[in-house]
Amino acid sequence: MAELATLEDPKARAVNERHGDDHGVNLSKLRALAKRLKTQQELAGQLWETGDTAARLLAILICRPKGFDRDELDVMLRQARTPKVHDWLVNYVVKSNPHCEELRVIWLADPDPVVASAGWALTAERVKKRSEGLDLAGLLDVIEAQMKNAPDRLQWAMNECLGHIGIEHTHYRARAIDIGERLEVLRDYPTPPGCTSPYAPTWITTMVSRQGR
Repeated sequence: MAELATLEDPKARAVNERHGDDHGVNLSKLRALAKRLKTQQELAGQLWETGDTAARLLAILICRPKGFDRDELDVMLRQARTPKVHDWLVNYVVKSNPHCEELRVIWLADPDPVVASAGWALTAERVKKRSEGLDLAGLLDVIEAQMKNAPDRLQWAMNECLGHIGIEHTHYRARAIDIGERLEVLRDYPTPPGCTSPYAPTWITTMVSRQGR
């Protein structure tokens, strides 16, 4: 914790706080520290329990993803209220854990929009990589009914799922684009030059064209 405190950068904190994160540690330096520590599951648990955002990010980097049981990850996800901790936990830990699919289903139906966003993020990953067994039409029904008024983090994850359905599945492409056009979610999202807009119709069309599908 003392070493993490020395990595604090007021400028980095100011930038991070604009995105809802409450830490000021340079992530490159954090990754270098994690590389030095290597995998330490017990230390990761102790760092997580501090509740400190930088400590939890370090915990995620040095933990053993397959070393957590389902209930541990469920509790951790519900404790992860800052965007960066939430995203890293889902992408670096849960996706590599054998209980990932079970948690996806549980979180997808959770009334807490932050928890539900993790379920949608994992669902988007399944749509992209192994969609067998998913009710894609049913997912589109839910997106069509709920995405427009969903809180930001949940809306983003649902939009990601919508985009992947349109990109990966020709049969549902037209409907996915139509839903995106009618709901207009992220239509005016500021997109840097050279980057693809997250607005689903633009994203789907661009990626399909780029991949020659």
